[in-house]
Formats: sequence, structure tokens, C-alpha cells
Amino acid sequence: MDNLNNEKNESQLINTNSINEGKDFNNNNFQNKFLKHKVKIKRGLVSYVIVGLICSIVAGTASTVATLYYLPNSNFFKNSPLYQNLRQGSGTTAASTNYINASTVSTKGSLTVAQIAQKVGPAVVGVSTTGISQNDYGFAEKQEGMGSGIIINDQGYILTNNHVISGAQQVKVIFNNNKEVSAKVINYDENMDLAIIKVTDNVKMPAVAELGSSDALQVGDPVVAIGNPLGKELLGSVTTGVISAKNRQIQENSKSTSKQTFLQTDAAINPGNSGGALVNSQGQVIGINTAKVGGNGVEGLGFAIPMDSIKPKIDSLLKPILKIGISCRDISSDVAKQNNVPEGVAVLQVQEFSPAEKAGLQTGDIITKFDGKSVKSVDSMNTIKSKHKSGDEISLEVYRDGSNKSLKLKLSE
Repeated sequence: MDNLNNEKNESQLINTNSINEGKDFNNNNFQNKFLKHKVKIKRGLVSYVIVGLICSIVAGTASTVATLYYLPNSNFFKNSPLYQNLRQGSGTTAASTNYINASTVSTKGSLTVAQIAQKVGPAVVGVSTTGISQNDYGFAEKQEGMGSGIIINDQGYILTNNHVISGAQQVKVIFNNNKEVSAKVINYDENMDLAIIKVTDNVKMPAVAELGSSDALQVGDPVVAIGNPLGKELLGSVTTGVISAKNRQIQENSKSTSKQTFLQTDAAINPGNSGGALVNSQGQVIGINTAKVGGNGVEGLGFAIPMDSIKPKIDSLLKPILKIGISCRDISSDVAKQNNVPEGVAVLQVQEFSPAEKAGLQTGDIITKFDGKSVKSVDSMNTIKSKHKSGDEISLEVYRDGSNKSLKLKLSE
């Protein structure tokens, strides 16, 4: 079991690398052919009119040729609305101008969807978890889950949703080439639904995601969602859409103490996409995909945690939390009365070689006191634990087989 420590962070935020894909017009060479005709005319007013007409035609043609040749290469023309409209009609429109006004937003650095997939795809991984949950009859059973994550530095730290790894006893990371490696939970924040895991195998990271700014987004901006909808079979799927709205406030889960602000998008987000990347047209991650609203008649309602609300949390999440090494759940007063046991925290599973196993905790124990203080929930244990450091020894009181037992547990990372 882990606690919540949220201070400051140390992920590398990579500077933007601009890639300009704009194409200049192709200029055609114009040739003007003048046919020489021998015409007999009388001198006088008519001849002057004809000479003047010929001079006007020649001058006009030369002016047109010069304009068509030099104008498309001028900065003045390139910045004009006419040029932008002609670009849209020529089939060379940049990705960032599909949904926004090109005259107000710069297209510099815009990538195609294919280029975004190539740049960001290797930095988006699958996160496979195995844990123990309690069924409706009170029995422990194995539970498997699948989500997504984003590599945020070359040391193997991966950003994901807390609900992806919640209750996990074993975590695996699956790279976009289907290579599977071991990982461990470093820290998490239940209220924001964020977590950091770390690859424990000695392997090189295939890529590191570039983190962008969600505050710079406008409604209607194009975005790309990358993740693993519906499991391993659809690893690294890419879908497209737009920012439908900003600053949507919803309470995502019962663990959240307040409503959270989200980006809304119509890019397809499905189970397994949680923890995946929402990417802007420059190939920067500007949100973490986290939820989808579904139901009859409901389509295109996906939500992502904005990157600018995540960045301040990353450093604290990179700091390992103190671990006990148990899966557990609260014993409410109603459950306690029905089963004639005390209120507290029930131990569902004890990890091998963990501080809990070394302290003598067993499956079925009910922790009633932690560090000398009565506890009735996991949250209360976490609050107490957060005030300690690695190596501290804590006294436990547990209810086992009808009697109370005292244990000593040494906290570790």
C-alpha cells in the first residue's frame, strides 16, 4: 500500500522543436508569343491608335508576367488571406489550419498525423497490471487490468492514471514494439488520478515524450489521441479529433475530493486509452486521456487531464513513496457489526519480501492501530505514514483470530 506525497518535481520538459512543413507555390514559366503580321495602314490618327494599343498590350503582358513570377515568392503575398485561401484549395493545407483561423494562429511547427504518430507513438506504452480484489462474497480473487502510459524521461519514468495502477501487485510495461518489461509504482495522487511508474529492467527507452502547454490550446484545435483501446491487441492506436471544450469540471471518481478541470475532445477514447497521450499538432503531449462518457445517444465525449495542471505535480510524484506491501480495504462499522470484528483496515494480500511480510502481517488481519493511533481507513493510515521517512519503525496493532497482536514494521521505499 502506498501513500500520497505531493511536493515538487524533476521531469525534463523538452524544448519545442519546430518543423515547418509548409510548401511554396510552384511557379510556372510563362512564354509569350507575339505573331508578326505585315499590315498596310494609312498614316494618321488610326496608326497612332494602333501603335498605342500594341504598346499597352505589351506593357500589360510584361507586368502580368513579372507579377506572376515574383509575387508568389514575396513575404507580403505569403502572409495575405488570399495566399492562405489558395493553399487550402491546393491540397497542401498544414494540419494546424484544418480547424483554426490561419490568419490568427501560426502554423509553424505543424506536423501531419503520420508524423505525430512517428514522433510520439514510441513514447506511449501499454501498462498491464495484476492485483487482488474482493468479490461480492468477500473472497479475494485475481484481477487484471490494462491501460496506457507516457515515457517522460530516459530513466524509464512513466506518467499514467492512478486508476490504471490502483491495487496492482505486479506491473508490466509494453513498448510499441510489443516488448514487455517489469515496472514498479513510484507514487500516485488519487485526487488528480495521476501516477508515476518506473521500468525496473535494464533497457533503453524507445523515446521520450515532449510535454507541451494545454493553456495555449484553443477550442477547435486539432488533436491526436494515442493509446491502447480495449487492451494489448490494439496497442498504439491513433485517433484524431479537436478540442471540443476547455475547463470542463467533472468529478471523475468517488476518490476525488473535489471536481477536476478537464479538456474535452471528440477524439475516440476507449477503455485502455486511460493514461495515454492527447497530442497537439506540434507533436507535444498536452493532456493525459482519462475518461469517456458513454451510453445510448452519447458519442464523442472524451476527457483528458490538462498538461499544465499536471506539470506542478510531476516532481513530487517522482519521489518514491513509503511502502508497506499489502493490498487492503476499509472495514466499515456496518461490516464490522455484521461480522463481529473491529473497524479498521483489512489485509487482503501481503507481498513477498515486503516490510509487511517481515513484520509478520498476514492475510485476514485487521489493522486497528497504526503508529499508536486508531485507524479506520486506508486514507488515515496514509496520512500517518506520510509524516515518516524510510527506515522509521512503526508499531501496529492487528486483530487476528479473535485476539489483538502487536507488531513492529520498518518503512521502506
